[in-house]
Amino acid sequence: MSAEAFRRVFGRSPEGIWSAPGRVNLIGEFTDYNDGFVLPLALPYATRAAAARRDDGLVRVSSAQRSEGGRASAVEARLDKLEPGMSGWASYALGVLWAMRKAGAAIGGVELHIDTDVPIGAGLSSSAALECSVALALQDLYGLSLSLQDLACLAQQAENEFVGVPTGIMDQTASMRCQAGHALFLDTRSLEVRQVPFDLEPSGLTLLVVNTGVKHALGNSAYAERRRDCLRAAAELGVPALRDVDPEKMDAALAQIVDDVVMRRARHILTEQVRVLEVVRLLEAGLLAEVGPVLSAGHRSLRYDFEVSCAELDTVVDVALASGALGARMTGGGFGGSAVVLVALGAVEAVTKAVSAAFAAQEFAPPEVMAVAASAGASRVG
Repeated sequence: MSAEAFRRVFGRSPEGIWSAPGRVNLIGEFTDYNDGFVLPLALPYATRAAAARRDDGLVRVSSAQRSEGGRASAVEARLDKLEPGMSGWASYALGVLWAMRKAGAAIGGVELHIDTDVPIGAGLSSSAALECSVALALQDLYGLSLSLQDLACLAQQAENEFVGVPTGIMDQTASMRCQAGHALFLDTRSLEVRQVPFDLEPSGLTLLVVNTGVKHALGNSAYAERRRDCLRAAAELGVPALRDVDPEKMDAALAQIVDDVVMRRARHILTEQVRVLEVVRLLEAGLLAEVGPVLSAGHRSLRYDFEVSCAELDTVVDVALASGALGARMTGGGFGGSAVVLVALGAVEAVTKAVSAAFAAQEFAPPEVMAVAASAGASRVG
């Protein structure tokens, strides 16, 4: 479909099609900008970039999601005129070209057609999927020899410096480096990874992602405030980042923080670090059902200590647990977006119906409930 759409927009065939998935974070929320641990998995939803080189330094980008009258029009820019601050959806793709050129990669012009089935605005990293599909396309088209992690870092740089969104490294790393049937245990400081088995079906379990369909405006300012609180806590404790606090000395460390709000922000990060390690231990031991209570504990911490949940997310978690789910928590930046629910296969229907009914009763927009499996990272698909 992407090849056909590419031909309609650009009048020729693409040289290839590259795909990169969205991600959901199983556990490890807000730990990435504290140099901590995270445990994301790639979703079975991806962004595809059909691409072909140009020899005139021109970049043309179109999107199936930005079509008018069934026909996508292209955003055009000159490669040597790309600069941070350019706005619009195409800036995520243009930023990747800018970051790669800034790093010294020998790339030229390109035509790109983007198509995606990653839910947009659901906290599932649709932007990272776009960036990573474009980065991998450019790597192959221009014969570069960058590692997957190098490409992930350039994609993050594009989002941070070109688009101006201060994301951590988790999203792009997950999109690039996840493997099917596994969650990705990532140390965001060293960028070391370990593939952790995450195949739920043989144990009679599945993971639901519940997209609430909402994003409250408070999110951006609150994100910045919490990042400042974490930096302040680390400074008060005399450590480079909160990940450097010894878990065995957590209570003593927290007692040193005078401001109650800052203390609670730090408590979330410190306990979340421990939860990530516990989930990794349980998964590697094959104790999949026991992950549930750890997820629920993570939500309580996000709800009360980090204060980034909202009525819709709390409803998903509370109703899912009351309907038989093994565990549930919000995932992503908070104030909307999605929740993850660990549930036995036999209870999926009951949980789905109960959450939908609760949303209707509170006059929320209907949620989107998706059963997902841990999927593969970025690759060439055509």
